[in-house]
Amino acid sequence: MNLHQFRFVQEAVRRNLNLTETAKALYTSQPGISKAILELEEELGVDIFVRHGKRLKRVTEPGQQVLRSVEVILREVANLKRIGEEFSKQDSGRLSIATTHTQARYVLPGPVAMLRKRFPKVQVSLHQGTPEQVAQMLLADTADIGLATESLADYDELVTLPCYEWQHVIVVSADHPLALVDRPTLEQLAEEPLISYQPAFAGRRRVDQAFALRHLKPNIALEAIDSDVIKTYVRSGLGVGIIAEMAMREGGNDADLVWKPAGHLFGSNTARVAFRRGAYLRSFVLTFAELLSDRLSRTLIERAMGGAGEDYEL
Repeated sequence: MNLHQFRFVQEAVRRNLNLTETAKALYTSQPGISKAILELEEELGVDIFVRHGKRLKRVTEPGQQVLRSVEVILREVANLKRIGEEFSKQDSGRLSIATTHTQARYVLPGPVAMLRKRFPKVQVSLHQGTPEQVAQMLLADTADIGLATESLADYDELVTLPCYEWQHVIVVSADHPLALVDRPTLEQLAEEPLISYQPAFAGRRRVDQAFALRHLKPNIALEAIDSDVIKTYVRSGLGVGIIAEMAMREGGNDADLVWKPAGHLFGSNTARVAFRRGAYLRSFVLTFAELLSDRLSRTLIERAMGGAGEDYEL
């Protein structure tokens, strides 16, 4: 059976079972329609129409059931065409991004602004969550692209690419003793109340591992998912902040705070961009990925999506 047969049956009913008119409407021959309908009936094992000679007289009871199924099939075919038309419009549509708060607040504003300048008809939708939620949004087709530091590389169903590297920084108020120390040590930090991310966010596991390797127990006074919240509590005197460097370099309103690079203590972290394996990526999705990092290119992404290599490193 095929779509032509379904269309012939549907149009024949619309034309009051007049095959001559049906043939004219579909720009084909009457014998061709008659043959196609007979072949469909033979394949299904039921008569769709009652006939008088070569004329169709009425729709049979099983034919009514067939017609209902044909209506559903052809309606869904029309939906598929509309989806194709929407996605083939490479200069318009919706870009859905799943990411964490830190990425959305400090990393994405520039690339999103540049994308909107290039593609003014594209509507951007930001979904914020934990790295695990970012991965799940990609798997559920809620998002076209995901950006996070943790979790994304843990799913075989996702194609992930390293986007950029970053390190943690130590943040203190200007009058804090550590403000005068160029390279704070883990021992010094272990003596202070610390304010940092919750374990699932922004490389927090690296922080915990660094203390554990030195057999030190950090005094975590407060955990948060939001870099701005951490800075607020640093200002209140609650403790020393450990946050992602982009939260300071792109903050703009943090002149009252002093920050020190902490890569020598906690190492570097890699933010990764991810796509659902097998997804169709529109042109503006690929352009946005390129805007995130000069290490990402359309060719590289398409190779990765096509299964050329398991992963790429910075």
